Amino acid sequence: MRLLRPAGGGPSGGDEDDDAALLRAVARGDAEALAVLYDRHAGWLYARLARRCPDEETVREVLQDTFVTVWRSAGGHRGRGEAGGWLWVIAARRLVDARRAGARAERAAARPTEPPAPAPSAEDRVLAGLEYGEVGAALDRISPELAEVLRATVVDGLTTRETARLLGIPEGTVKTRALRARRELRAALGPHPLGGTA
Repeated sequence: MRLLRPAGGGPSGGDEDDDAALLRAVARGDAEALAVLYDRHAGWLYARLARRCPDEETVREVLQDTFVTVWRSAGGHRGRGEAGGWLWVIAARRLVDARRAGARAERAAARPTEPPAPAPSAEDRVLAGLEYGEVGAALDRISPELAEVLRATVVDGLTTRETARLLGIPEGTVKTRALRARRELRAALGPHPLGGTA
């Protein structure tokens, strides 16, 4: 596979069907389809990753790893469209993995006389909890369409309009899915440990 460089702008609302067709082609091993998908989405993915990580090299590596993951798992894309949301979920997970690997490497390289590495930021702790903790397990139990909306609006802090554009769905659908996602997530998490509901 050729080395790909970021290009393109944001996800376009009219490209969902094209994206779905491209993902089906990628699942069949079509490298040109992957290149088109990359050209369409890499620019906005790079920009969003760069807002969350100041290290350009890490952002480039995460972007490349995202599309390697797409190459390997395009057949697992369950949505009819909304490839942008699926791509962002992969990219965000790869970023969390890269940060963890970087932190482990720093700890391994640190001499015993050096002060301990700084504690993970609040955002990193929340992301780790969303990915691997109780909330992450609960997110995996709700439908992917609802989980994508919840990740975009809560984890990424996007507005309803930005989420609608990212996922290629109407704003009203974003609001409806966000309400349903919160209800399903509360049900999946069970009763609040201090009594009542979360």
